[in-house]
Amino acid sequence: MGNFLKNLYIAEKPSVAREFAKALGVKGADNAGARTGYIETEESVITWCVGHLITMSYPDAYNSELKRWSMDTIPFIPDDFKYEVIKPAENQYNVVKKLLNREDVGCIYVCTDSGREGEYIYRLVDKMAQVSEEKSKKRVWIDSQTEEEILRGIKEAKDLSCYDSLSDSAYLRAKEDYLMGINFSRVLTLKYSNTVKNYLKCDKCVIAVGRVMTCVLGMIVKREREIREFVPTPFYRVIASMDGIEAEWKAVEGSSYFESPLLYKENGFKKEESAKELIQKLTASEPISLLVEKADKKTEKKAPPMLYNLAELQNDCSAMFKISPTDTLNIVQELYEKKLVTYPRTDARVLSTAVSKEIYKNIGGLKKYTPLAPYADNIMNQGGYKGIAKSKYVNDKQITDHYAIIPTGQGFGALGSLSETAKKVYDIIARRFLSIFYPAAQYEKISLTLTRSIIDGQDKKTEHFFASFKRLVSPGYLQIAVSGKKESEEKISPEKMEMLNGIKKGQYIDVKEFNIKEGETTAPKRYSSGTLILAMENAGQLIEDEELRSQIKGSGIGTSATRDSIITKLVTNKYINLNKKTQIVTPTFMGEIIYDVVYYSINSLLRAEMTASWEKGLTGVADGTISKEEYTEKMNSFVISNTELVKRLDNQYKIKNIFDLSKPYYEEKQPKQRKKSTKKESKIKE
Repeated sequence: MGNFLKNLYIAEKPSVAREFAKALGVKGADNAGARTGYIETEESVITWCVGHLITMSYPDAYNSELKRWSMDTIPFIPDDFKYEVIKPAENQYNVVKKLLNREDVGCIYVCTDSGREGEYIYRLVDKMAQVSEEKSKKRVWIDSQTEEEILRGIKEAKDLSCYDSLSDSAYLRAKEDYLMGINFSRVLTLKYSNTVKNYLKCDKCVIAVGRVMTCVLGMIVKREREIREFVPTPFYRVIASMDGIEAEWKAVEGSSYFESPLLYKENGFKKEESAKELIQKLTASEPISLLVEKADKKTEKKAPPMLYNLAELQNDCSAMFKISPTDTLNIVQELYEKKLVTYPRTDARVLSTAVSKEIYKNIGGLKKYTPLAPYADNIMNQGGYKGIAKSKYVNDKQITDHYAIIPTGQGFGALGSLSETAKKVYDIIARRFLSIFYPAAQYEKISLTLTRSIIDGQDKKTEHFFASFKRLVSPGYLQIAVSGKKESEEKISPEKMEMLNGIKKGQYIDVKEFNIKEGETTAPKRYSSGTLILAMENAGQLIEDEELRSQIKGSGIGTSATRDSIITKLVTNKYINLNKKTQIVTPTFMGEIIYDVVYYSINSLLRAEMTASWEKGLTGVADGTISKEEYTEKMNSFVISNTELVKRLDNQYKIKNIFDLSKPYYEEKQPKQRKKSTKKESKIKE
């Protein structure tokens, strides 16, 4: 008995550790370990971190002289990075350190969150605590906190070394953010803070920048300036009104206006006079009717949307419930910890093949969820889940760490303790999930192409009008799904659809009148917190160069685990405003100033392709296609070259003139906002 070695399980949070304790059969696990920081049985020890226990040391930990910011001491790039215990977490760190190094602990099961950041949390502790390499270390990788999944994760745990590449990418991500934050914030502050302080008449200004944060700020400022500089352009469309039908004119090939400079777009003119001229030509001879050139009638199907990843869920929750991405993540994290849904920090919108084979358990469990019980029961009775493995909703190639967010079909006892908003979030996740087992919605669609010949000078031309009608005939998944967007199909009566079905190719339809409808171009919409998250996820779409766009396909700005915190940091730094009621995001005057400083110094920090390419590089390190040495060399070179570049610049006067372009807008529109955003800049952290 004296030689018996225990297993040590280390989770990321106390609540998760207690779920592991329950799965391992520990009685009274809910209240165990509250005072000691761990739970111990005859066979096992279960402990936890409290998020991060270790952090990177600031430069003055290397040399006290580095506490003072100076051009002479940057770029600062240490050969060996220093780390330290986070003071508020010191007690729990000491508990964990002692347990990790206990002689009677034989195997350590790493149960931190299954992702890059979770890996980093444990590796830092392991390194700081100097845990013996002779101890067996296993990695538990799970997708939910149900007892079944926890036990599977423990049983199938791989050697921790299998995740060394993921660990490398985690360390590099942290080093990259550290080096760019420290060096670029210091060099820009030293170079431009006096210019900014004098301009704003404030006591102190730290110009805080970061690899991801500054790029996102750039997206917000550029969108705001597009809106500010936007000039509405009127355009004029020609509409043919018939009995129960309206058709729109378009200048397709064969038209007397095909590719004409008079057009705004193919369906509108720049000037009303041009639209009136067309109507004169159309009504120059009797009878005034249109020939049915085509009458296409078909059934159109609309498939259920893909499952939720975190970004899509954050976007829908922002639109539907007016909550921030951070609030959404906190809610779905709570749902995860209460066993209601699977792991939230995922970019995937599909299921894995392995999960699809057992998915009937999740569906069957939802029969206990009253609002959706009839739908779950119907799917089980009809066997609607049986062919899912061959559908687009299952794709192993589209999954990196975790599959989509879906309900576990368990944990319903916790529903009563949820807030009303959390219940709504759970409901839309469950509805999106069950939707994929329902048939596509079916529409009856009729498309008409109508023509009229006119004389244009000596030439005979043909003008085309187009109309389409769509009616929902079978709701399919729509009877269960909830979407942030309203269904836009026209409500067409069966009588009207019957009339439309009677229209045949070759017949003429009398025109009651030709109308001119005036429209006006609209400015781009401001980002909401949700659409900003989606824009960050799909950063590649912002890149005009097709080759570069394809190179970073699948790489966004930040990760599903960090995007919400980026927005929060920008708000904290007073660089952006987030309206809590509408979730609309706008830059502050200070935010625009920071944008201009970066634009005329380290411009690449504002470019989506640069930030996304760094993220793609980290993914390459994680999957072993890029070595950590190669990535480190490029990272260091980027920091050194850009820091030295800023040192050589002499453009303060130019930047001050640029500030003046934004100043009138804020003085006129948002004077209170400007005052607020310039008083407390001394509180901004590096």
